Amino acid sequence: MKKTARLTLYKIMWCKIRYWQNLRDISDGELAAILGVGERTLHEYDKCAKHITLEKIDNFLSVNKMELQELLTL
Repeated sequence: MKKTARLTLYKIMWCKIRYWQNLRDISDGELAAILGVGERTLHEYDKCAKHITLEKIDNFLSVNKMELQELLTL
């Protein structure tokens, strides 16, 4: 039986944030400012998003006046 890869919560959240960015044509610099990180950190999250914190996700939601459910249903 083939084992399927599990999607982790942090990976799902990061993909949703990047999807939102793409839909709105937001630059990496703008997204970094929204999250309160540097652009280099964004690229590290692309490799492995396990270090994204709840604080960074909360910053994103707060700046964009979004609820968590809105982000998850993108």
